[in-house]
Amino acid sequence: MRRTIWAAAATLLVACGGGDRPSGQASSAPAQASASAGAADLTGAGATFPNPIYSKWFYDYAQQRGVKINYQSIGSGGGIRQLTEGTVDFGASDAPMNDDELAAAKGKVLHFPTVIGAVAVTYNLPGVGTSLKLSPDVLADVFLGKITKWNDPRIAGLNPGVSLPSEDILVVHRSDGSGTTFIFTDYLSAVSDAWRSGPAKGKEVAWPVGLGGKGNEGVAGQVKQTPGSIGYVELAYANQNDLAVAELRNQAGNFVKPSIEGATAAAAGVAAGLPADTDFRVSIVNAPGADAYPISSFTWLLVYQDMQDGAAAKKLVDFIRWALTEGEGEAAALDYAPLPSNMVALEMKQLDTVEYPGKM
Repeated sequence: MRRTIWAAAATLLVACGGGDRPSGQASSAPAQASASAGAADLTGAGATFPNPIYSKWFYDYAQQRGVKINYQSIGSGGGIRQLTEGTVDFGASDAPMNDDELAAAKGKVLHFPTVIGAVAVTYNLPGVGTSLKLSPDVLADVFLGKITKWNDPRIAGLNPGVSLPSEDILVVHRSDGSGTTFIFTDYLSAVSDAWRSGPAKGKEVAWPVGLGGKGNEGVAGQVKQTPGSIGYVELAYANQNDLAVAELRNQAGNFVKPSIEGATAAAAGVAAGLPADTDFRVSIVNAPGADAYPISSFTWLLVYQDMQDGAAAKKLVDFIRWALTEGEGEAAALDYAPLPSNMVALEMKQLDTVEYPGKM
């Protein structure tokens, strides 16, 4: 309920700025995006994965600093597209932009990790409860359509003593371009040769089986209302909808549930080894560590390094600085892990490289 309240409040406050400017009218991404914002000071679009905490941040920041941010939770693919077309001041994505996407942008794009999230494998099995365990190979074969019944011997073997139904498994996946899909398929590609050589990883893939839902909200809703279903959503959406989540066997051989602590454990080793000049496009799926949750990821804000609208750029830089310090303290209450302090320090240095007219 708390997450829903924050999201609703933030939407009422910051979404009053009107629609996006058609791409043909934007001479440059940073220069023209703010003109379409109306009453909003900044506009952004993208990932649904971090929307609960972004909504809280935007609401709090508006209350504290008087800066209104209109954010449209349309999926990572949409956020990258709108940043490229110049209709927003910033994008947001759970999948780092690839080299082709960076080349298509109207300038150099910087990636700023904001929080660490976990993608939960959710299911609806009345009578089974919350004790389902899955291994990497079994999970991959479920989404490949090779395992089709809940009482398949391979699932039953991982869950001794659990009475599994004989009904069909209904896979639910994203229907839109999605950073959550990128994280999930990045993991499946890391643990399954069949997945890596088949659907592979991406914000959109050719799903072998299943039913599509739009956004984390859509997948969570489909799973919640459909007995026998299984899907993947960001942890906050699983908790908000009271969905059962599977325990996954990690690289160390331990079964772990998605959690803040598990996501932090997955990120800890990666953050310690990042060079000072990193571009932060880093994957932490299937990370080593006894407590690491295997489907964990950073989520990123996408910002042009050179911005032509000085007023909007300063507001955006100030907001990111606030988010990486004060905002991080709100992460755990919304089921996200805060960034390690050494990563925040590196990002602050990168933030100093954003250029705009009037910069002091």
